Amino acid sequence: MKERSEAQAVLDSFKILENLLGEATAALDISKEAGDQEFLQEAYSGAAKLQALLDKQEFLRKMRGEFDRSNAILEVNAGSGGTEAQDWAEMLLRMYIRWAERKGFAIEELDYQAGEGAGIKRAALSIQGEFAYGHLRSETGVHRLVRISPFDSNARRHTSFASIMVTPELGDDVEIQIDENDLKVDTYRSSGAGGQHVNKTDSAIRITHIPSGIIVACQTQRSQHKNRARAMQVLRAKLFEVQRQEKQSKLKHIQGERKKIDFGSQIRSYVMQPYQLVKDLRTDYETSSIANVLDGEIDSFIESYLMSDELNGE
Repeated sequence: MKERSEAQAVLDSFKILENLLGEATAALDISKEAGDQEFLQEAYSGAAKLQALLDKQEFLRKMRGEFDRSNAILEVNAGSGGTEAQDWAEMLLRMYIRWAERKGFAIEELDYQAGEGAGIKRAALSIQGEFAYGHLRSETGVHRLVRISPFDSNARRHTSFASIMVTPELGDDVEIQIDENDLKVDTYRSSGAGGQHVNKTDSAIRITHIPSGIIVACQTQRSQHKNRARAMQVLRAKLFEVQRQEKQSKLKHIQGERKKIDFGSQIRSYVMQPYQLVKDLRTDYETSSIANVLDGEIDSFIESYLMSDELNGE
């Protein structure tokens, strides 16, 4: 039924396009015959709606990956640099929360470790909604900030780094074998932003997958059992993503792909001083509206990446 619903939505979108085209064409024909400016304006308005919907459909055509419709697990990690980097990581976390809110996606906090004095060391969110992963997969990588540091009494310019990792949430139909003997499980007390949401018991869970070195944590549920179950879901997703990336790397090697692709590559630069500019280093898309970008207006960057030649052949 879900597959049928998705297919029906695609068919319906083409019917809407067909109707818009018919209405705009009819209005244009009448305006020519009668010399009526109102019908000409109606034709222009209909054509604009048609173009906007076509652009949307062309963008959604890029959402053809196996897990593009899935929910996304988004992790933010501060780079080296202490308070400055931790503050930048928190700015990025807020940016993605604001973006998800604009999209109407549900947000579940999975992990949150406050920084020392300001910002965060790391955080993890589950962003839930159709095509959440399809959109956010473009955000994986290192994000660089250049600004006059508010933590520097000499008002010097600082460069800070934070990394974003995005993985799809897996359904129960995707099998990932995990040996319990490969897991190291630690419990600790939740360390959120404070208030009633911080538990008073050691209910938070940190799981280390020893063979891969992957570490996941969950501290937002009220019980240790629920935190463990949620952490295992995240671990399954991360292990699956690692396996998928390994397969892609092997395939690119066989095909003679020369460009190195890894999660450590810098993808976007945010400059606040001496000028204001946000630039995606993969597509060269840029804007000077850095305040709007940090407030969650990142659709243009996402769309420019997904519509670029970067994804040809995937």
